[in-house]
Order: sequence, then C-alpha cells, then structure tokens
Amino acid sequence: DMLRPTKILVPTDFSDYSDKALKQALDIAKQYNAAVFLFHVIPKEVNRCVADVCVDDDVIQDIESQMMTKAQEDLHKQLGKFPQAKEVSVTTDVGKGTPYDAILKEADDKGIDLIVIASLGRSGIARFLIGSVSRNVLKGAKCPVLLTK
Repeated sequence: DMLRPTKILVPTDFSDYSDKALKQALDIAKQYNAAVFLFHVIPKEVNRCVADVCVDDDVIQDIESQMMTKAQEDLHKQLGKFPQAKEVSVTTDVGKGTPYDAILKEADDKGIDLIVIASLGRSGIARFLIGSVSRNVLKGAKCPVLLTK
C-alpha cells in the first residue's frame, strides 16, 4: 500500500540543506494534494547570565519574542524561493526547545504523516548537530521520515 501523505512536516534551519528538503516536500505535496507545515525551532536556553550579570525574565521574553518574529520572517523568506509553494497549502510554525523534541511534538500535535528533513545542517559543528537531530527524529517519529541530502 503506497503511502499517501496528507500532512507533511518540514523542519528547517534555513540552510541550503533544508531548502532541498522543502523543495522535495513541496513536490510530494503537489503530487498528493497534501498540506505542508514548515517548522523552525528556537533553542530553549537563551543564556540568562553572562559572567555575573543576569537578565530579568521580561528581558528574556522580549528576546524570545524577537526571535519568534524573526523566525516567522525567515520562514516566509524561505518559502518565497519556491514558486510551487503557492500551489500547495503551507503553514509556518515556530517552536521552542530541544529541536528533535519540538519536531516530534509538532508532528503529534498536527497529525503529521510524513516528515521530510535534511540529513545535514549548515556546516562543521552544526552539520553534526542536525545529523543528531535527524537521527533522533528518525528514532522517535511515529510516521515515515524522508531524509534528504
């Protein structure tokens, strides 16, 4: 029985790698008339203290809401690279926390039936990180995961 996805989750770190994942997801979505959820995770730990100087919670919230706004703008920018995004239902969402946890939670919350994720990230150390994000998503997902190179 061929998998017919209806809701496709694409986690993005705004790298070229996740551009490729998004392109592939959009192609699949077009083929199966599926919806795409483009998702970026803001790491939970915004540093509260540097040396002996600590910042208040409201400052942290301020920084986080700025990061949220920026992430939403970046999601729309990334979508703007793909004309085919206009022919598909696309929802953008920003999460917070440990990337793979947030991705798996988003998949559960949205009833996702296919995750398309880049197997690599930006560069050097980040490449290792997204590698581990992909591995953990692969391990923890309840639905099929398509890894793109």
